[in-house]
Amino acid sequence: MTIATTHVGSLPRGPELTPLLLARDQGKPYDADAFDTVVSQAVADAVKAQVEAGVSIVSDGELGKVGYSTYMIERLSGFGGHTDRLSALDLAPLPELRAKLAHIMGSQEFTRASCIGEVKLVNLQPLHDDIRRFRAALDAHGEGTRAFMNAASPGLITAFQKNAFYPNHEAYLADLVTAMTPEYDAIIDAGFELQLDCPDLAMSRHTGYQEMDEETFLRTIEANVEALNAATAGIAPDRMRMHVCWGNYEGPHDHDIPLEQIIDIVLKARPATILFEAANPRHEHEWTVWRDARLSDDKILAPGMIDTCSNYLEHPELIAQRIERFAAIVGADRVVASTDCGFGTFAGYGKIDPAVTWAKLRSLREGADIAAARLS
Repeated sequence: MTIATTHVGSLPRGPELTPLLLARDQGKPYDADAFDTVVSQAVADAVKAQVEAGVSIVSDGELGKVGYSTYMIERLSGFGGHTDRLSALDLAPLPELRAKLAHIMGSQEFTRASCIGEVKLVNLQPLHDDIRRFRAALDAHGEGTRAFMNAASPGLITAFQKNAFYPNHEAYLADLVTAMTPEYDAIIDAGFELQLDCPDLAMSRHTGYQEMDEETFLRTIEANVEALNAATAGIAPDRMRMHVCWGNYEGPHDHDIPLEQIIDIVLKARPATILFEAANPRHEHEWTVWRDARLSDDKILAPGMIDTCSNYLEHPELIAQRIERFAAIVGADRVVASTDCGFGTFAGYGKIDPAVTWAKLRSLREGADIAAARLS
C-alpha cells in the first residue's frame, strides 16, 4: 500500500523571480523574455525538487503568478484600482503583532483591484504559458507523475476583488462563471487535475466577508459553491480537488468560523478531493467533524498533515498518527496526505524558509510511508 502525498499548490518564489512578478502585476516595465526564462527555470527546479522529496501529486508551484487569488486581473476585464485590505478580525486589535508579522513575512505588495466593470475573459495566454512551462518541467523531471494546477474559484475572486459594479453578489458570480470556465477546461484538457482554491468558504468569514452577519455569510458561500458547480459542470469530479482554509498566517485565529458550521455547504461542491487544514492548533481537533459528517463514497480527504506557518519540522511519526485518524474514517485508499496551505501564497510574502519547505515535504513522505506500513 502507498499513501499519496501532495501539497496545496504555491511554493516559494526566489529573489530573482519575485521582482519580475511584482513589476508585471503593477503594470511596470519588465522584460517579457527574461520573465519567461526565469519562470520556466523556477518551475523546472520546483518540479524536480517535489519529485525528489517524494511528492506524489505535484504542481507548478504557481510560480508564474503573483498570488493565488489576484492573478486573474491580467486575464479578465472589469477590474481596476487598488483597495487596501481590511485587517483580519483576529489581528485588528493587535497592532504590535501585525507589525511583527509584516517584518517577518514581508508586505503584500500585489495589486488588490476591485470589480468596476463587466467581467469577461480577454486574455488566456498567461494560462497557456503556465501550462507550457509546467508540461516542459514534467517532461524533464517528472514524466508519469500525477500533476495538478491551481485556479481561483468564482467565490474566491469575489472575496478578494470587491464588487463595485454589479447589482448583487449573484450577478457578479454569474459573469465569473462564464469568464473562468475556459480556464478550468483548459487545465483539464492539458491533462492536469484541476484544483479550485476556495478559502472564501472559511477564511473570508473573518477577512473579505467580515462585514456580513453569519446568516448572510452562509447564504453567500452557498451561492459560491453553486457557482463553482456551474463552472465545472462539464468536468468529472474525480479530476478535481478543492482547497478550504482559514488563512495562511500566524495569528490567534479566534474568529475562525468552525468547520462544523460550513461542512454541509463544503460537501455540496463537485470536486471529489477536499484539501483542508488539519495540522494547525486551531483546527487539528476538527478531525472529529469529518468523522461525523455524511461523506459520500466518492469523496477523498486530503488533510493538512504539516503546518505552513511555522519552520518547525514535523516528525514523521506525528504525521503518520495524523494520517491514521483520517484513514480510520474513510479508509487509507481515500486519504491523501497534504499541507495546511501553500508555502508561497503571494510573491515576496511568507515565513517558511525554502529549504524547510523541501524538508517538510520529505517528512510528509516519510510519515505517509510509516502510516501505509501500519495500515497494510
